[in-house]
Formats: sequence, C-alpha cells, structure tokens
Amino acid sequence: MLLVQGSAGGTTLTGTLYERGERAPTFRGAPDEDAPYVWVCDEFYEVESGGSEMEIDGRTVHVAFESPMPRGFDTREQALAAAEEYVRTQFARVGLAPADVEVEVEKVEPGAEV
Repeated sequence: MLLVQGSAGGTTLTGTLYERGERAPTFRGAPDEDAPYVWVCDEFYEVESGGSEMEIDGRTVHVAFESPMPRGFDTREQALAAAEEYVRTQFARVGLAPADVEVEVEKVEPGAEV
C-alpha cells in the first residue's frame, strides 16, 4: 500500500492507497471490491465554531472531519493523481493554497506499523 501525505501550514494529512491484490477496508460506501486501487482518506473543512481546533499556518482554525470517502480506480496512475488532488483540496478547504502543499508518497507493507 502507498501512504500519500500532504503537508502545509504546519500540519499533515495522510491517506492510504491500497494497491492491486491488497485488501482494502470494507465498510458502508466502500467501492466495489473489484477495484484494483482504492483510495481512503479523511475529509476535513473549516467551520465557524465547534470542531477541533488546529494551528494551521500560524492561525487557529476550527476544523470538522467527515468519514473517509473511499474511491476505486482502474490504474495506479489514476489513483495517485486523484490522491494528490484530494490532499491538496483538503488544504484549500482550510485556506491554504494547493500549490503550497508538499505531497510525498511512501510504500509500506500491509500490516506494518506506521
């Protein structure tokens, strides 16, 4: 599996891309288990009040999280492009420029401690 990690404004978001032959988690809303590549990552956005307080780019932001929205893809290239765009979009939702997000991809073995 691949960990796709975006960093900006002093915080980091990491999602998981399950590759062909790996068992992605199953839960309501998960893509068809026949999808060779499955992307799973939390979704967050800024709220006026409530949520969790986070320090992002030198300011306190109230952030609400939503359940992961898994997505299935046919190719590794499609999945990685979508994962990178997804991570950049989450940061844009809390006021950071997508171009300022540094994205790294790390290969880890399923079951390894992260």
